[in-house]
Amino acid sequence: MTNEQPLWSLTKAEQQKTPLYAFMGWCAERYDSPRDDYDAFHDWSVAQPEQFWSAVWSFCDVRGEPGERVLIHGDVMLDARFFPDARLNFAENLLRQHGEAEAIIFRGEDKASDRWTWDRLTADVSRLQQAFRDLGIEKGDRIAAMMPNMPETVALMLAAASIGAVWSSCSPDFGEQGVLDRFGQIGPKLFIACDGYWYNGKLQDVAEKVRAVSAVLAVPVLVVHYAGDAEALAASLTDGRTLNDFTAPFEVKAVSYEPLPFAHPLYILFSSGTTGVPKCIVHSAGGTLLQHLKEQRLHCGIVPGERLFYFTTCGWMMWNWLVSGLAVGATLCLFDGSPFAPSGQVLFDYAEQEEFAVFGTSAKYIDAVRKSGLVPRETHDLSHLRLMTSTGSPLSPEGFSFVYEGIKPDVQLASISGGTDIVSCFVLGNPLKPVWRGEIQGPGLGLAIDVWNDDGQPVRGEKGELVCTRPFPSMPVMFWNDPDGSKYRAAYFERFDNVWCHGDFAEWTQHGGIVIHGRSDATLNPGGVRIGTAEIYNQVEQLPQVAEAICIGQDWEDDVRVVLFVRLAPGVSLDDDLVKTIKNRIRTGATPRHVPAKVIAVADIPRTKSGKIVELAVRDVVHGRAVKNREALANPEALDLFAGLGELRI
Repeated sequence: MTNEQPLWSLTKAEQQKTPLYAFMGWCAERYDSPRDDYDAFHDWSVAQPEQFWSAVWSFCDVRGEPGERVLIHGDVMLDARFFPDARLNFAENLLRQHGEAEAIIFRGEDKASDRWTWDRLTADVSRLQQAFRDLGIEKGDRIAAMMPNMPETVALMLAAASIGAVWSSCSPDFGEQGVLDRFGQIGPKLFIACDGYWYNGKLQDVAEKVRAVSAVLAVPVLVVHYAGDAEALAASLTDGRTLNDFTAPFEVKAVSYEPLPFAHPLYILFSSGTTGVPKCIVHSAGGTLLQHLKEQRLHCGIVPGERLFYFTTCGWMMWNWLVSGLAVGATLCLFDGSPFAPSGQVLFDYAEQEEFAVFGTSAKYIDAVRKSGLVPRETHDLSHLRLMTSTGSPLSPEGFSFVYEGIKPDVQLASISGGTDIVSCFVLGNPLKPVWRGEIQGPGLGLAIDVWNDDGQPVRGEKGELVCTRPFPSMPVMFWNDPDGSKYRAAYFERFDNVWCHGDFAEWTQHGGIVIHGRSDATLNPGGVRIGTAEIYNQVEQLPQVAEAICIGQDWEDDVRVVLFVRLAPGVSLDDDLVKTIKNRIRTGATPRHVPAKVIAVADIPRTKSGKIVELAVRDVVHGRAVKNREALANPEALDLFAGLGELRI
């Protein structure tokens, strides 16, 4: 891959004004680490983990006691422990600001809005903390929430963290079984739900679902008013009350923060669950905090008072990442609902009016904006926007170009990748490096990232498995209900001994960046040659006739053949000429090996709640295998479109 000119870069003078550059100088004075060479500094951060992570703790002003030891058993990834003697509280680190400045700004489509000051947020946490304790909730107890991305959700999470309870959330669009598949595994002591929510301009009633879930969980239910009738819903439950009734008996007083070990559980996140019951991934308070501070303060350069936005739901790990912005003093800009309601301009209206400094979204959203014909740079004042981040799936080279041509020519575009497994990023943006078309800028500080072939050898200039060869603080503490750790080991450590294998098909670039070619378990192998699905999507989805695509490998005549399903633009039909156009585009833009044996039109493509297409589930349907957890999908009915297709029998 070659690119003649970067899409974006800072001058040396501009680089020297970034928090990352200041951090490098701070470390150089204390540890004699490289001062001006980022690549050398990254090498130092990996080689000297005790010094590096101590520096992050101090430079980012973590509140707590770090203890004497920084890392023990560092030579064995599964046994490694960071800051084993430390004591801290996650919520205390997020609630360090006070006063009438805004901590949270909220919009629920065009139906709801709110603004919370730091003092209001802290006051709500105070009352909630007292109410939780009055209910008998203690450290280690789980609290499960089916909530919109709204300020009350943040306050509830912080109150839970303040006493050491473990928070787990999903969005209210999950089906009943999807909620139970998650929360039913973790034994919550309290279930929290909204009374309804808005999506695409329509009120979505959740009362029946809340009653069904609460009947199975058999714990007290807290109903939060948003779009429905909280009082009526709470009254219909065996043990329900509204949020207002729950906190009414308590006066505001100073929040007390339970000092907890670094590895104390903070969050339980869930895998997508499209190949079975979701895995319950437990993340630590200390690891989450330290990793997020590093990413937001250093890699993103966020400073107190800046406006931080991420389009996410509470069922995606980007919500957990977004909320940590409070720890760097950012004002969180929350949005709940459809990003195209009431129009495709809604998020850019929000960005202009609230002066976003950081705009986080998904690759699918960027592509949808591009295909809608919107050109925000011509319609919106985005002068405050300095960083746009993209994740969820690989951002195509054309997506990179569109951001600079259609959204903002001088913005730093940071494609990022990591995930639920590490509640953070392996590879992400870097203000000291250029942005090259189609490339993630590079690995995160302190992370020993590499790309290995099937023989466990590092490779350059070819695709392989994304691995991490040394421990890092945001590795999961454990999986819930995995007493011997076998599920945890199987998820990451079975492929290579003592090395985290992430499951992404990746490639180093000549610039030291990374390209993610898709999930390695969805990699195609026609004729024994590994092909990443993202390489095909990058070509076919640039055609105006194609709205979206999904690609699988079908077992065929003792080999695998590539099958491409396309959802077409309105009014377009799949004729021989369009099939030829699609195949030619893939052949010339990728390689002849990428050209699908079959191109088939479908009315819809199944995706998870966070918008990721589900190649493995489609592959199972095509091969007549049952999909174990349809409830994990936003549109499970779409799977039926792939069953019993006559075209796949010839």
